[in-house]
Amino acid sequence: MKLFYIAVFLSLFLIPNAVAQNFSDLDVSPLDIASFPSSYRNSDKSIKVVYSRPQLKGRELSSLAPAGEVWRTGANEATEITLYKDYVLGETTVPKGTYALYTIPGEENWTVIINSATNVWGAYGYNQDLDVARITVPVKKPKSSVEVFSMAFEKVQNGAHLHIAWGHVHIAVPFIKA
Repeated sequence: MKLFYIAVFLSLFLIPNAVAQNFSDLDVSPLDIASFPSSYRNSDKSIKVVYSRPQLKGRELSSLAPAGEVWRTGANEATEITLYKDYVLGETTVPKGTYALYTIPGEENWTVIINSATNVWGAYGYNQDLDVARITVPVKKPKSSVEVFSMAFEKVQNGAHLHIAWGHVHIAVPFIKA
């Protein structure tokens, strides 16, 4: 009987601790996905962007995404964009595939970069030689500020615009079907 009580004690108090997992806390810049078409019920996507959503939290956008420097376009890992069809970005046809999406912020314009490197952290491993396409888009400055970095697609004739907004900056990146 003594062995029975020892076995019960071990199974109730010691064994669960031995197999417990240490799960990380919630990420302060959570992962999100923007897709086109954006309907959750439509599984036939043309474009999907996987990115992390940093927050301003009283900081200036210019300190988080400095003008003139390549930025990962979000937080954590470089933003990834998957094209399930060929698209034209600016004057360049980008073949279907998965790419890194970088930006170079500016006061009046932002440069948007599609780069063939994937699975990279931030923009630290950015290599311009791997650029597939670049486009410069104008900055719109809305009156209200966007606290959490956000992306969303809008359907337009023959393609979609990827809207990127944070702080008092809003850009629209045109993806035209090839």
